[in-house]
Amino acid sequence: MKLAVFVATILAAFAGAAHAQDDVHIREATKAEAEAFSERVFAGPPGRKLYACFVRRYDADHLARHPKQKVASMKLLMSAEYDNEVKDLRYSFRLGFKYRHRSGDFDSSGSCSHAVFEDSGNEVRFGCGVDCEGGGIGVALSKDDKSAIVRLERVRVWQNNKPDDDAEQSLVGGADDRVFRLDRVDNGECASLVTDRKELAALRHK
Repeated sequence: MKLAVFVATILAAFAGAAHAQDDVHIREATKAEAEAFSERVFAGPPGRKLYACFVRRYDADHLARHPKQKVASMKLLMSAEYDNEVKDLRYSFRLGFKYRHRSGDFDSSGSCSHAVFEDSGNEVRFGCGVDCEGGGIGVALSKDDKSAIVRLERVRVWQNNKPDDDAEQSLVGGADDRVFRLDRVDNGECASLVTDRKELAALRHK
């Protein structure tokens, strides 16, 4: 990825426009750093098609302790697929969630790149962006690799998988909606985020 595009995507995904300052020390990951982080995310060495699913359903006790949280449940599907043209893996994300006080299913998706946060002990994360200035998310891992840490400022979402202007909205990070800890689960639990039949079959066999 070209450096200018990479930096813009990472800043949008992790920090938002308000944090796009000179003191944000982010760099593109080296090949070795990227491969090591990918093995942690996908729980294994690189392959031609990889998935990792993370889910959280917030219980009544958690929501009572976080009254400003808008999200009631969230799913994250990370994907990696080998691209024959570039001779490398391409990474993407699909996010699904339900609001606490609104009906319907909401989703988002986009592409991802590796980033290294030098101010956080050289922690490697995914920076994932939605096309056309749609914001994005940052994805890190817990130290035991059992949970994904999702960070967001703003990400464009659609209701009931309808990518049109009428259904388009944004999930904006608020007081209790900036960081989400999602648990690693069987990939089949993210099947609702996949619409292509062949990909759905591949997901269920991983």
